[in-house]
Amino acid sequence: MATAQQSAPEVTPLVNIDDVRAAYARIAPSIVRTPTLLSKTLSNLTGATVYLKFENLQFTAAYKERGALNKLLLLTDDEKRRGVIAASAGNHAQGLAYHAARLGIPATIVMPKPTPVVKISQTEGHGAQVILHGERFDDAHAHALAVAADRGMTFVHPFDDPAIIAGQGTVALEMLDDAPDIDTLAIPIGGGGLISGCSTVARALRPDTKIIGVQAELYPSMYAKLRGLKLPCEGDTLAEGIAVKVPGELTSRIVRDLVDDIQLVTERDLERALSLLLQIEKTVVEGAGAAGLAAMLSHPAQFRGRTVGIVLCGGNIDTRLLANVLLRDLARSGRLARIRISLQDRPGTLYNVARVFQEQNVNILELYHQRIFTTLPAKGLTLDVECETRDQAQLDRLMDALAREGYEATRVELA
Repeated sequence: MATAQQSAPEVTPLVNIDDVRAAYARIAPSIVRTPTLLSKTLSNLTGATVYLKFENLQFTAAYKERGALNKLLLLTDDEKRRGVIAASAGNHAQGLAYHAARLGIPATIVMPKPTPVVKISQTEGHGAQVILHGERFDDAHAHALAVAADRGMTFVHPFDDPAIIAGQGTVALEMLDDAPDIDTLAIPIGGGGLISGCSTVARALRPDTKIIGVQAELYPSMYAKLRGLKLPCEGDTLAEGIAVKVPGELTSRIVRDLVDDIQLVTERDLERALSLLLQIEKTVVEGAGAAGLAAMLSHPAQFRGRTVGIVLCGGNIDTRLLANVLLRDLARSGRLARIRISLQDRPGTLYNVARVFQEQNVNILELYHQRIFTTLPAKGLTLDVECETRDQAQLDRLMDALAREGYEATRVELA
């Protein structure tokens, strides 16, 4: 991969800055020019100057519609008449379906059978025909190619297509125009379309820009490919939008030429970043949208003192999942806790425990008694207390108070 110190590498002839500028001229009337804003709080937190590009404010809540629209506008009249097809259960499906309907182009989206109903209904709501096929994305992808060949439709790849890459590069075109002091980009990588387009722009306009790709630790596909490693790509990641097992051939070449480094982030990093963006910036992002900030939090030395541009690439997250992430973050910060206390089963015991909580001004949310499935003697019980505190310091004082009263109490920790 490239290094920030070397001179500007030769831009791949397959996608260049003129392609991105031409894409922007095509799509600008029909997409949102999302804001690029300085975050003073995140800057103070990370020791860098942090700019956020709010692509979660697109109509479909993700940058993906930029590339999809550029591809659609480049189709011939005959290709438009025959329609387009894609395999996707996420933001690519939404963006393609929305703009195809707007342009009067028939669109078909093939999704795996286990795709959540809400994603199916959203895609159908944009006017696309949805075909459910197979149990995995690979099955849906193969079927989409077969249908495309059978019906003479144009297959629209989610990332490994010059027109898609050029469209995604318009994100950086806007961002560097709005915040010309940016000297570092932290860009999520799934298949590599976004970082390929953004890197093409950055290297052409600001050759010394430091470009960092970010992948979920559970899906290090591009990271492994460029290092010649064989790493597993599996697991239930929060960043499902970048959970790609096989990166593109074209995007891999561009990333190899233009990107300085790829960093991996853990699920805990992603959860913390997502929670911070909601608390500090009052903006909802999906797991992939939090990846750039997650990299800054987990690899601070790489970014400290620099002016960093982060793309909040999408905001499509299930509300129940969002609630779980926020509650888990509260638990890790000590503001929510579950405390397990061993007690003797006799009158007044629960009252005495509650008195300790009251004296420490800690709010009790839930109580769980366990008399049967416990290793304690028959006259003992386990009491789990879910409680709410102001901060970690107050929780520590509560634990000390319980110990002084002679209670054996432990915190039930999160993974």
